[in-house]
Amino acid sequence: MNKVILMGRLTRNPDVRYSAGDNAQAVARYTLAVDRRFKRDGDQTADFISCVAFGRSATFAENYLRQGTKIVVTGRIQTGSYTNRDGQKVYTTDVIVEDQEFAESKAASAASGVETGSYQSSANSAPYQAPAQPAPAPEAATDGFMNIPDGIVEELPFN
Repeated sequence: MNKVILMGRLTRNPDVRYSAGDNAQAVARYTLAVDRRFKRDGDQTADFISCVAFGRSATFAENYLRQGTKIVVTGRIQTGSYTNRDGQKVYTTDVIVEDQEFAESKAASAASGVETGSYQSSANSAPYQAPAQPAPAPEAATDGFMNIPDGIVEELPFN
């Protein structure tokens, strides 16, 4: 199975082009900066992943994604090669986008200085509303574990 899930920020605005012919199709290319989980001294702290979206996904990228926007992309990895003008073989690795979603609310992205615009769904006429933030987690004890309320211990399956 060839499946990849990435979360990162666009390094620049998407580059969108249209194919030639009667059924012109949009093709969007952008790069995601994906933070590394562990950082070593002297190493870069992010990987820069090339992504390619086609059709409606490309049009969405053109209309709503901007440099700095934090998104989640699902897709597949595709490798290829070509010979450049100097006669050297160049190898490529891209993520072919199957789905892309905003990874933060409009308010959070505005706080980080990113303008994303609003998404208008074709299924209804209401503008996209980011989901409400989840309720804060219960107070955790200082040892990192959550306190279990009194009387619930008997209901736990591993008791």
